[in-house]
Amino acid sequence: MNSKFIIFIASLFITINGFSQTTLLDSVSGQPVSFATVSFGNGNGLFADDDGKFTFTKKLYSDIDSLFVSALGYKDLNLATSTLKDTLFLAPKSDLLDEVIVTAKPTGKFKEITIKPVEHDDYFKCWLPTIESEIAVFFPNTDTKPKRLTKILLPIKTEDKDFKKRGSSKKKRPFSTLFRVQFYENNNGFPGDVLTYEKIVFIATENTKPVFEFNVSSHDIFIPKSGLFVSIQVMGYTNTNGKLLPNKKYQEVKTRRGTVKISTTFRPLLPFTDAISEKKTFVKRVFLNGGEWVLFDKTNIKNSNLLNASLNNYGMGLKMEVYKNQ
Repeated sequence: MNSKFIIFIASLFITINGFSQTTLLDSVSGQPVSFATVSFGNGNGLFADDDGKFTFTKKLYSDIDSLFVSALGYKDLNLATSTLKDTLFLAPKSDLLDEVIVTAKPTGKFKEITIKPVEHDDYFKCWLPTIESEIAVFFPNTDTKPKRLTKILLPIKTEDKDFKKRGSSKKKRPFSTLFRVQFYENNNGFPGDVLTYEKIVFIATENTKPVFEFNVSSHDIFIPKSGLFVSIQVMGYTNTNGKLLPNKKYQEVKTRRGTVKISTTFRPLLPFTDAISEKKTFVKRVFLNGGEWVLFDKTNIKNSNLLNASLNNYGMGLKMEVYKNQ
């Protein structure tokens, strides 16, 4: 077959299906804006990848006519899908252009302490991650000594409830899931401003240990006097090169009352626990404009199987360097 004809057919197929790959760039530096949030305005959405690219396909999202793009440190961008271009520029917020937070690393002796994670292997006591939710855990600062984070200790469960029923081989089903980590100040008991605009991500696979030790020492995160929140957020599955796959992040199920959108759940699962007395876990809906953090309890979250079983907290732990007072 004539090669020009093949190229023509391929181009026609892409056009018919409304394919559009868009790159988000910083309007000042021209650099990609990694992992920006692209909301549909209805509680659903997707993320740009490490290179600031995202794919919007009318065939997949036929009922979406507007996009709301947001990223930490940038002004929000609202546009109609009919005007979507291959490149969009995000403007940095003017009040953050000259903001540079410099924290000198303490010198002298220190000791490493560990806030132990709480783990378990019960599928029915786990949070099923979806990209619509971000989970933050509060860690108080109990004294005035400088504290520098070295590792985040993340309990995970890589397999589902049917793993033990697969026969003698018990082969694990492969997956590769990208998570983003963020650090927030304590704002009157809720996650406030971010402590760093650095890109901090990790990938979990079927071979990741039950407690994943994520090294964050290179980012020089110091615990403020009022404590801090550490959050994790699923970005989606990746390819073999660690790039986000442009899969649809929810399923549409037809019912008698109409079409219901059900968010896709991703492995690994996150064990929740009732072994922590304080309520220190917060959640938010990332694709709802103006989304607010809420405490994970029955007052704010209705019809939660975890809360019905008194499982109020994600059992995240930390390792940190604690320095003597200077």
